[in-house]
Amino acid sequence: MPAARKLRGRFAPSPSGRMHLGNLWSCLLAWLAARSVGGEIALRMEDLDPDRCRASYCDQIMRDLEWFGLDWDGAPVYQSRRSELYAAAFRELEKQGLLYPCFCTRAERLAASAPHRSDGVAVYDGHCRDLSQAERDELAQTRRPAWRVRVPARRFGFSDLLQGDFSQQLDRDCGDFILRRSDGVYAYQLAVVVDDAAMGVSQVVRGSDLLDSTPRQLWLQDVLGLPHPEYGHVPLLLAPDGRRLAKRDRDQELGALQTRFSASELVGVLAYHAGLLPEPEPITPAELLPRFNWSRLPKEMGLALDD
Repeated sequence: MPAARKLRGRFAPSPSGRMHLGNLWSCLLAWLAARSVGGEIALRMEDLDPDRCRASYCDQIMRDLEWFGLDWDGAPVYQSRRSELYAAAFRELEKQGLLYPCFCTRAERLAASAPHRSDGVAVYDGHCRDLSQAERDELAQTRRPAWRVRVPARRFGFSDLLQGDFSQQLDRDCGDFILRRSDGVYAYQLAVVVDDAAMGVSQVVRGSDLLDSTPRQLWLQDVLGLPHPEYGHVPLLLAPDGRRLAKRDRDQELGALQTRFSASELVGVLAYHAGLLPEPEPITPAELLPRFNWSRLPKEMGLALDD
């Protein structure tokens, strides 16, 4: 009987700035989930956007993870160097007749999108879905299109390791989504599906803000003949005033936190918010391994460090 396949998780930071405490929170929980069962963890730099991502940020992320006590297996993977993989998947979807060009501007998409989901996010109304070839040719004279994928009128669901059962009706709750931007950059939804499969990722631990991306990723995996990882969506840490942490606001940035706290103190604070310690106290990620259990983690958002 063949040996059971070793679990493989991943870190997947976007190198668009210095990591903040919320990024470390997700990385710590992904690391604990994999290492606590003897699994591996990969590091992938999601640097697809050339306007926002920098090589210097990639280097800083690796230094920060090491300072925090988090390691990874193998060499880092850079999405910016994997465009051929995404192009091959794109061609496969095109061969299946699932792609179409979208000439809508951002303003037009926001104005025309309907209906709206209960969380206020607009769903694309399919304006360009059934344009004739003549109409597409005319629009192409003045606009470079993005490319969307036609989603089916089907419900896709899964059982999240922390949030429980979650599903979406793709056509109603998601709508046709972009897989390649008008500037030629492949979109997150396509790249992450291709990379998780190519890297052998079997467990994805990430923030709950990406929970509603999962049904469309499950569908893409099916269409491309790729395996489904298991998913665990952890709550987002908030700033002391209740705002979501953001790199652009320099909220809880690691550079500033390092002047006030040691790595073990920060790990202890995060472990306390994760329900792995009764009180915040200095501890290393390795010392937390015996304490990790999905049943201890909170489903709701917690608070980050006070100012």
